[in-house]
Amino acid sequence: MCGRLSQYRGIHDFVAVLSIPDALINHVGDEPLARYNAAPTTQLALLHLEPDGLHADPVRWGWRPHWAKDRAAPINARVEKVAHGPFFRAIWPHRAIVPIDNWFEWVDAGDSTRQPWLIRRRDRAPICCAAIGQFPSSGSEQKEGDGFVIITADSAGGMLDIHDRRPVVLSAELAREWLDPATPKERAEQMVLMQGEASEVFEWYRVDKAIGNVRNQGAMLINKLI
Repeated sequence: MCGRLSQYRGIHDFVAVLSIPDALINHVGDEPLARYNAAPTTQLALLHLEPDGLHADPVRWGWRPHWAKDRAAPINARVEKVAHGPFFRAIWPHRAIVPIDNWFEWVDAGDSTRQPWLIRRRDRAPICCAAIGQFPSSGSEQKEGDGFVIITADSAGGMLDIHDRRPVVLSAELAREWLDPATPKERAEQMVLMQGEASEVFEWYRVDKAIGNVRNQGAMLINKLI
C-alpha cells in the first residue's frame, strides 16, 4: 500500500453502513470531509468505540512508540506481525476503523514513470479499513503522540498486478465486531488474518498523475483516465 487515499464523504455516510445504534460522538463535523488526496501525517477521520458510544475523531495517519523517536512513524502495520511484535504492542488492543472511499497505488508505466491507479469497492460503498492506534478516549484531549496505522495484508487475485500489499478491509458486520472492546484479541487477530474482503469486491482503474502531488485536491483526481 503506497500511502495515499480518499476520504471525501461526510462522516454520517460512513457511519451509516456500520448500523451502530448509539448516537455518534462526532468531532470531525457534519460536512463532507472532501479529502481526495490524503497523504501520511494527514489528520483523518477515525472511528473507535468507547463506553459512551462510537467516536469520530481527527487522528494523524502514522504512529510510533515513544521509544522509537529515531525513526519515521509507520503508516501501516503488517497483519502477519502486528499482534505479536514489540513495535505495535502498546496499541494492538486499541482497535479502530478508517472509513475511506478509495486508495491509490502506483505501477511502473514502462516509460520511466509510474502510473497511479484508484482502487474502490465495486458497489461504491464505503471501505472499512482495520486500524489500530493511540487516540482520545472518552472525555480526554488529543495528545502529541496520537496516531494510527492501517493493517495491511498480501494482495491476491487481480489486485496483485497493482500492488503486492493491500489494506485489510472488513465487512460492516466484521467492522462492528472489530470495534467492540469486548472482542477478544485472539478473535481480532483471526479476523484480520483470515476474513478481510476478497479482491473480487474491488475494482481499479487508472487516474491522472496529478494525484502524485499532495497539494492537488478535488473530485477530478478520482476520475477514470480514458
